[in-house]
Amino acid sequence: MLEQQLVNALSLGSVYALFALGFTLIFGVLGVINLSHGAVFMVGAYAAQYVMAQFDISLAWGLLFAFLFCGGLGLVIDFLVLKPLRARNAPHLIPMIATIGVAIVLNNGIQGIFGAQNLRFPEGAISHEPIEFAGLHVTAVELGIVFLSFVLMAALLLSLKRTQLGRAMRAIAESPKAASLLGINVEGLFYLTSFAAAGLGGVAGVLIGLYSNALFPLMGQPMLHKGIAVIILGGMGDIRGAMLGGLFLGFAEVLSVAYIGSNMRDAVAFGLLFLVLLLRPRGIFGHVQERKV
Repeated sequence: MLEQQLVNALSLGSVYALFALGFTLIFGVLGVINLSHGAVFMVGAYAAQYVMAQFDISLAWGLLFAFLFCGGLGLVIDFLVLKPLRARNAPHLIPMIATIGVAIVLNNGIQGIFGAQNLRFPEGAISHEPIEFAGLHVTAVELGIVFLSFVLMAALLLSLKRTQLGRAMRAIAESPKAASLLGINVEGLFYLTSFAAAGLGGVAGVLIGLYSNALFPLMGQPMLHKGIAVIILGGMGDIRGAMLGGLFLGFAEVLSVAYIGSNMRDAVAFGLLFLVLLLRPRGIFGHVQERKV
């Protein structure tokens, strides 16, 4: 049934968008493609699963812990890896290579602590029973992912457009040196951005772990690949583009599975992405912008 496929596509697209929001935020402000974001996403899922299983706490507290834990991890990565590279004015390729190393360390660390086997959240953390509405089937996890992705997108857009903090972040994205001359605490906002982006990645990891009902050390790797595709499709650094790019990829995958076949899922989705970028190489909301140092 087409309507059910559209609902499935909306939930899958929201999964990709939820991951891409933090990814595109850190690129928009810091100008860095943080390739450790997939590993941070994975750490968030493991952190929530551990505290929920050990201390018998609810999912809401697990989400909060994942946000704070991954936010702290993002601060550590920024302070130990990205800040020294900023101080040396390193070329864009160097932070990408450095964050690949961070991702390998995190993946191996989690595998050493928890093992390579799949883990699951405690029974009863959230209901997986489908909710029927007008002949459609949807789970509480899917509703939560769709709701949270749209709420976070709206909150980030309003913050960036309407608040003093958001205006300061946009000034830094344009030119960190000019923003510093205007009295903006550039390093402080870099830290805040790293905290928020990593925290969002951790929350996404928890929800997607619930969605797939499986946690494993390399779960962030395929999501990282999809996240890169999403932010390129939507326009690098654009919150709206992350949302629309995620939905586009989700709809392309689900409808290709339904009407062409599961073996062609990625081929059709990325083929359509390639065609869109041929027509609009800078992405849906992309524009020519040169970051000034």
